[in-house]
Amino acid sequence: MAAIPPVGTETIDTSKPHPARVYDWFLGGRDNYPVDEELGRQIMSLEPATKYCAQHNRWFMQRATRHLAQAAGMRQFLDIGSGIPTEPNLHRIAQSAAPEARVVYVDNDPIVLAHAEALLTGTPEGATEFLKADVRDPAAILEQAAGVLDFGRPCALSLISLMHFISDDDGAYDIVERLMAALAPGSHLVLSQMAGDFDPERTRQAVETYKAGGVTLVPRSRAEVERFFAGFELVAPGLAWLPDWHPELGVDEVRDGTPVPLYAGVGRKR
Repeated sequence: MAAIPPVGTETIDTSKPHPARVYDWFLGGRDNYPVDEELGRQIMSLEPATKYCAQHNRWFMQRATRHLAQAAGMRQFLDIGSGIPTEPNLHRIAQSAAPEARVVYVDNDPIVLAHAEALLTGTPEGATEFLKADVRDPAAILEQAAGVLDFGRPCALSLISLMHFISDDDGAYDIVERLMAALAPGSHLVLSQMAGDFDPERTRQAVETYKAGGVTLVPRSRAEVERFFAGFELVAPGLAWLPDWHPELGVDEVRDGTPVPLYAGVGRKR
């Protein structure tokens, strides 16, 4: 199997916002720059509940990981677009249920990798690794991740709040299809995606705000999000609003009933 190359030292581009760092600002983190905060504040002016929605994304990841590591018996996880580490991370949850679980995180922002190297360690029985790669290059991701994961066995592919930064022109559906095609039957796709059919006018304004900041944002309708799961068996309750996906699996979640206009789903490859 191919080995994951060591993370190199790269210059962090602070001249334009990066989704991972803007997300970090939404979550109250410190690993972001003025340009990221500026875009974050612009988005907050359009949708004051954005920070609440960002937190719900983390909670969905946690609930989905609990389900997969416990009820579904998953022992391998590939988390693409993992973002800047925020406890509890995916590997903490997976390895608390199954210490032998193996986790590979993928992101394309050097600051994410710098913090991941310094802050995150896994169990001795399992493995936790990081690689710098772009989701638009699934072949490179699969080649490098094969140094840790056995793609002949089921694996959970996590794409949390990522695909709405990938346009159809960049091959969003083809990327997911190629990644899942490389995984064994019994693998799962975990995905959350900004809805394009919740508040169309406000969504249009958000798209324009991100575009002005140099970031692509592609909200999608329910039918468009379901297309990512074509050919997979959707785990009950199917494609749902983010807070409605197995809320009973939540730990320390604080809910106030504010709408969260993101779709969430987990699909099983037959």
